[in-house]
Amino acid sequence: MVDLQNDFCAGEVAAARFPGDPELLARAAASSVRAVESAREAGVEVLFVRFLGDPAHQGPAWRRRDARLGKRPKCLEGSWGAEFHGVRPRPEEAVFTKRACFDAFQDPDFEPHLRRRGVERLVLAGLFTDVCVDSTARTAFQRGFHLTVLRDCTTALHLADADILRFMARVYGAEITNLEQLPFTAPAFDTGTTPVGLR
Repeated sequence: MVDLQNDFCAGEVAAARFPGDPELLARAAASSVRAVESAREAGVEVLFVRFLGDPAHQGPAWRRRDARLGKRPKCLEGSWGAEFHGVRPRPEEAVFTKRACFDAFQDPDFEPHLRRRGVERLVLAGLFTDVCVDSTARTAFQRGFHLTVLRDCTTALHLADADILRFMARVYGAEITNLEQLPFTAPAFDTGTTPVGLR
């Protein structure tokens, strides 16, 4: 579950930066919460990835971009905006942190966790399709992981949803599907290897 956090999903910060229909964003967030619940009910491991955008974490290029575009930092550590939206990780569920970066693999513990668990497929949900979901998917593909993206559990920030999903399917070989069409059972994750779940 990628960046399902208040500053991306709800409140003034989310409303000010999302250019599309607010209902589209609300539906993606609500569907993402349902995805977590469905995975848990099926006994499938859920991994949470969160973003922290504090200036102290930002590199010079990030700070320069924000200054040029007048962007304010989001998901400040310890703030309401950084908290998960609509769902909380359980004590046994791993949480990985990206500090002013997009890709979950930038957390040095993320890939080792996947390897230890024998994960071979990642099912991606959360925000945003064309930013952090795509960044994570790109690295995952290059590291050899199979990919599924839940189209109703994400939405894009800058590009058309259909365009970025088509790109991910063509370039990363990602399976693009809806939550209702993806039961968290072995056939849904058939890669000829061990089935895994929502990650």
